[in-house]
This record gives sequence, structure tokens and C-alpha cells, in this order.
Amino acid sequence: MRSLCLVTRHPDTARIVRPLEHAGFSVSQAIPEDLAGDGTTPPANVIILDFRDVPAAAVSALARAFGEAAVIFALVPDEQLDRVAPDTPVDDFALLSAQPAELARRVERAFWRRHGVDSENFVRCGALSIDLSNYRVTVDGETIVLTFKEYELLRFLAMNGGRVFTREQLLNRVWGYDYFGGARTVDVHIRRIRAKIEIHGHAFIETVRNVGYRLSPDARPEPAG
Repeated sequence: MRSLCLVTRHPDTARIVRPLEHAGFSVSQAIPEDLAGDGTTPPANVIILDFRDVPAAAVSALARAFGEAAVIFALVPDEQLDRVAPDTPVDDFALLSAQPAELARRVERAFWRRHGVDSENFVRCGALSIDLSNYRVTVDGETIVLTFKEYELLRFLAMNGGRVFTREQLLNRVWGYDYFGGARTVDVHIRRIRAKIEIHGHAFIETVRNVGYRLSPDARPEPAG
């Protein structure tokens, strides 16, 4: 499910929730105070942050705080963009006065740029396709049967295609912070996934020596043995 969190303390922004739900997003809401104190960020793929709630000195820091989520600043018509430096790590801006269809499309585009998920809820990496709605993986149209944890690991790598993750990061993101298994757990699952998806001459998961793994449509097959 494509998840979105709207962060605002202003009631007038609630009007954007319904069109985003109609666009296929699971929308939750939070107020800025919910994110303060313990460093917790909402578990969402896209964050829409009401620009009125962001202190000028905290714009860049707050945009970076959401990690892998796409971040969109929502502006009222009289907001001034000169508060935002050119290098602010934000994915897009959207006027709250915009038509619902425009706002939904901006969210779709930010989601695609950050996670590689199209409007039909598919992630694609070359011949590899992951149907997020139906938990279905195919390579060249051939269905691949994965265990749940294999699927979750592959999905995570695919939604962050091209990025390198250490084994420790993958353990935390896929198995959870309270999982006490070792890094070998990741290696075993990667090996099993490769055995299933690297068919018809395709290779997708690349080992980055002394670092970890990444998913790429141009990955080279791992040497035998």
C-alpha cells in the first residue's frame, strides 16, 4: 500500500485527504508535536508537511529528518518560497489552493521519483516487476514464488533501487530493530532470492564489496562459487 502522512496543525488542510485517498494512498495525519522529542518519524512513503508549521531555521533539517520518504511542502497561496534554500532536500511544493487532481499528481510524481512505484502500484527494475497490491513478483512475465521475508527484502531493495544498504540496515528495515539475528541472515535470503529471480540471463541484486547490496537493472551476475 502506498502510504502518506499529512503533518499539519491547520484544519483547512484536511480537504486534501479525500482526493489523495481516491488516488490510492493510505493517508494518516499527524501534528508537528507528534514528531518532536524522540526523533520518531511517521511510517509513510510520502510526507506532506504544512509549510506554515516549519520554522525558517528548521526547513532543511526537518526535510532531511524523514529519511527515505518523499517530502512535499504544502503552501498557502501567499507563502514565500524564498524561505527555502535552493539545496533544500525536498521533493516538491504544492499549493493548498490547487485542484485535487493536481495535488494528487504531484504526490504521484514525487512517489515515483523517490520509490519507483507507478500509478498502478508496480515497482519495475528491468525485466523484474513487483505488483505491490497483489504481492506478486514476475521476471519477463514469469511468476516467481517467494517467501514473505524474501518478498519484503526484495520489495525494500526495489523501492530504493540503486541505493546501497549495509546488512545491518537491511536487518533493521526488513526484520525490525528488535531482531537479534546476525548479518548472515541477510546473506542467506539474498542468495535464495537470486536463485529464484535471476533467470533468463537476468541479474538484479549487486553485491557492493565490504558494504552491502543494491538492486539494479544493470547488475552483473555473481561469479559461481
